[in-house]
Amino acid sequence: MSQAQPHAIVASQKPASTASSPQAADSRPGCVDSTELLRGQKTVDISHNGLTYRLQATRLGKLILTK
Repeated sequence: MSQAQPHAIVASQKPASTASSPQAADSRPGCVDSTELLRGQKTVDISHNGLTYRLQATRLGKLILTK
């Protein structure tokens, strides 16, 4: 059985200046700021339904989630 190819999702991080907007991460239920997830690291592993995903912050301020 062949292994599935890794899937990647790329999302832009919002600039810090948007923190005061009504849509800020702390004002929406269930929304977690990326800095809380990454804790100063460039990558973090996330376990979900028995699988491990990697969340990575790029130099351009984007996020990449790979399986």
